[in-house]
Amino acid sequence: MTKFLLTLHVLAAIVAVGPVTVAASMFPPAARRALGPVSEAAPAGRTTPLPTQALAGPDGVGTVRLLHRICRVYSGIGLAVPVLGLATALAMGVLGSGWLVTSIALTAAAAGILVAFVLPRQDELLGQLTEHQPVERASTVQLAIFTGLFNLLWATVTVLMIVRPGSTTGA
Repeated sequence: MTKFLLTLHVLAAIVAVGPVTVAASMFPPAARRALGPVSEAAPAGRTTPLPTQALAGPDGVGTVRLLHRICRVYSGIGLAVPVLGLATALAMGVLGSGWLVTSIALTAAAAGILVAFVLPRQDELLGQLTEHQPVERASTVQLAIFTGLFNLLWATVTVLMIVRPGSTTGA
């Protein structure tokens, strides 16, 4: 039963958390490009401006909308990851292990950042884009910072799950 629970836990993490981390990371730059062509000034020594960004206009807003939907839907599915993780830890008898307690705390922090900062800011930016309001770069940078923190926490949890400090399994 332990191997089955562990398999489901790992699959849920890959299938649910993976898409959220990727889509959330893609969201800020896609939001910056979505309203229209953005041309930057020509760098020194160049006479023509840099090419315009891809994904501008309605297709860009559609891309941003899709990325947000991926984040929302897969974060809901991602609730299975800690549930299956706790069931696996219970079956393995490691609920009191320091690496697991730390992983649980980091998972809770990652979920909190996603729910309190990432998804609401995505909603806000998507609303601005839908209403054809300009998106300030500071807003997308702030979202990128929260997204990066979310991703860093998940990467740390993944390392803890693999290395399991103090484990005697040799893994």
